[in-house]
Amino acid sequence: MGLGDVVQFYVVAIVGLRWLATAAAAGPSALVVWLIAAVALFVPLALAVIELSARHPDEGGIYVWSRVAFGDFTGFIVAWLYWVSNVVYAPGLLYFMAGNALFMGGADWQTLSNQPSFYIVVSLVGIVIAVGLNVVGLEIGKRLHNLGAWSTWIPVAVLVAMGAWALARFGSATRFDSAALVPSTRLTDLYFWSTIAFAFGGFEAASLMGEEIRDARRAVPRAVLIAGLAIAAIYMLGTAAILVALPGQQVSGLQGIMQAIQQVAERVGVPGVTPVVAALVAIGALGGTAAWLAATARLIFVTGVDRYLPPVFGRLHPRWKTPVWALVAQAIGAALFAVLGQAGASVRGAYDFLVSMGVITYFIPFLVMFAALIKLQREPLPAGAVRLPGGQATTMVLAGLGIATVTISIVLAVFPPGEGGGGAVKILLASALVVAMGIGVYVRGRRRVAANP
Repeated sequence: MGLGDVVQFYVVAIVGLRWLATAAAAGPSALVVWLIAAVALFVPLALAVIELSARHPDEGGIYVWSRVAFGDFTGFIVAWLYWVSNVVYAPGLLYFMAGNALFMGGADWQTLSNQPSFYIVVSLVGIVIAVGLNVVGLEIGKRLHNLGAWSTWIPVAVLVAMGAWALARFGSATRFDSAALVPSTRLTDLYFWSTIAFAFGGFEAASLMGEEIRDARRAVPRAVLIAGLAIAAIYMLGTAAILVALPGQQVSGLQGIMQAIQQVAERVGVPGVTPVVAALVAIGALGGTAAWLAATARLIFVTGVDRYLPPVFGRLHPRWKTPVWALVAQAIGAALFAVLGQAGASVRGAYDFLVSMGVITYFIPFLVMFAALIKLQREPLPAGAVRLPGGQATTMVLAGLGIATVTISIVLAVFPPGEGGGGAVKILLASALVVAMGIGVYVRGRRRVAANP
């Protein structure tokens, strides 16, 4: 993978068009929250990735950084939770793909929007496609990643262009006055802050494939800066465009972006745009799923090589030299969550559960990553690595800011809107079970290594 491939990977892996709808549902104040999230998480995360990837560019990324700083157990639990977060993230993203793909067929297809079986089937098919392409190698798999990146850029560009057109002809559907820009601090509204912070996560993902990036020490920092500016622009402009088209209270987190595009297209007289953009949104979501599965499969592969997992996970495909069994494990885990997420819940409830579980299991490793950045300040930087103005003091402050941001996001993610105390209990129990399973796998792996040194 060259610099352009890494930039495209970041765009497709990080940009979640569903977060545009989530943000727009909160109204104009979401624009301010985007800025807060950019300062509170994007900047510290970008710094951490740039510096840690320069210090340790080995394949495995966040797993390697955590293990070097805090030892084998911490490194494994970080890898385990990060892997689980993406196993949960994949079906959530595919639910979004399924919901928005319905706009390809007009009103007739919308009858499926509340059918759990439809979302499960689409998720399973998407997982098979994403894993199948990655099994035959990144040279093939990255084509879906890159196609997914373009399928992310184009819908946002169409949305922004049509939003500007509608604004010029009809005015804005939402008032953008100073009072509307003040973020709400009610608990039901604060929940979405955690998902907005989550939307900036992903810059660490490419480092999981460090050995497959040409000149990773130079390519990763450049790609982070280029992709970071593009991603921030997509989020801000896309959210504003949706609010121009629809009042915030009419936006759905699952289908909001296509609702906005459909309404604007009808208002400006180009309804034929809607099914085309719906297809692109679906491809973008599938590309994002493939990108994350490709990256996190390397964690399973590396921990298999280190013998914490059964040796089969450290084996490569004899022809394509890809971590095939790690990818298969990803597929099985994602398929289970796609089905279990529906247990006793509506489609919307299952979607919110998947989002909350994804935020919690994803951000706990971030706590360790930022702590590792602080601890590794004791070591000298490698030759050629760039330090921020202010040196170590700046790094420590930004790492502390990152820790505070993800801690708050984890707490907020426990309380999904509309689920009450039952939803919080379900999320806490699921999170505790995931951690306990990881500890159990590690203990068994250590015993296996001790018995067969």
